[in-house]
Amino acid sequence: MYILRRNCLARIRLALTLFDGPVYTSGLRCLEYPGSKIKRFPVSDAQVDWSQSVQGYDPVNYTHPTVANKPTWADPEIGTFSPQFNTVDGAVDRRSFEGSYKVEDGKPLNPHGRTGLTGRGLLGRWGPNHAADPIVTRWKVDAKGEKIHHPVSKKPILQFVSIKRKDCGEWAIPGGMVDPGEQVSLTLQREFSEEALNSLAVPPSEREKILARISQLFKSAGFQVFKGYVDDPRNTDNAWMETVAVNFHDENGNSVSELPLQAGDDAGQVQWVDVDSSFPLYASHSHLLEMVAKERKAHW
Repeated sequence: MYILRRNCLARIRLALTLFDGPVYTSGLRCLEYPGSKIKRFPVSDAQVDWSQSVQGYDPVNYTHPTVANKPTWADPEIGTFSPQFNTVDGAVDRRSFEGSYKVEDGKPLNPHGRTGLTGRGLLGRWGPNHAADPIVTRWKVDAKGEKIHHPVSKKPILQFVSIKRKDCGEWAIPGGMVDPGEQVSLTLQREFSEEALNSLAVPPSEREKILARISQLFKSAGFQVFKGYVDDPRNTDNAWMETVAVNFHDENGNSVSELPLQAGDDAGQVQWVDVDSSFPLYASHSHLLEMVAKERKAHW
């Protein structure tokens, strides 16, 4: 279901020569944790499930300094507080789209099994870290406004708003974390306006125009592309990403398409990109775009 990041392949091949047995590489589990030099403990396919007893499983316990420094968006360390897992804990929703997850020694266990690393890594919350990914699309058109069809598939070409992430330099769908108590619909709109339109940096009068334009598009129900666990390179045994991805389509090209794109703080660049299987994207975002293309009967 998920696609292996190309820049992990060399490390995976090296692990295969050092570890007796197949290394678990489902999706995006690089051997080196992103943003660090920390190595994951090798895990074979047969050892992933928590129901399997694994002798000698001794992963590094790692929490990135930005999380350990106790920012407002992160949980404290287990032991200094007692989170209520599998429920809405105050304003923080600690429920998983996967259903009830196990808790062992006061810490939640990743519902998809061992990852080769404990702690929270780069993630702020113990357990599920909820995100929202707005996939904003339009048709690629010529000077006359006619849809452009791909020469091979003969299907119309979709374009989507893509940002280049500052943390890893990869192109991605703009998105971000759901704030405590925030409705996902508001997160989708907020993240798009901040990351792709840089709404926080424009004058108030311009900001009002931007928000009015995107509110019109985001008022539509949209197409829910995906809702669930994300095989993200930041995942650990005790913290993992889950997302709701929704496609908002500017069918006539007269909504968001007319707004000038401008990268926000978390994005190095932002632009309209053709939806195509050959375009490499961050994490499992290619899979999300493939589902959008199928829904819109567009080229992939």
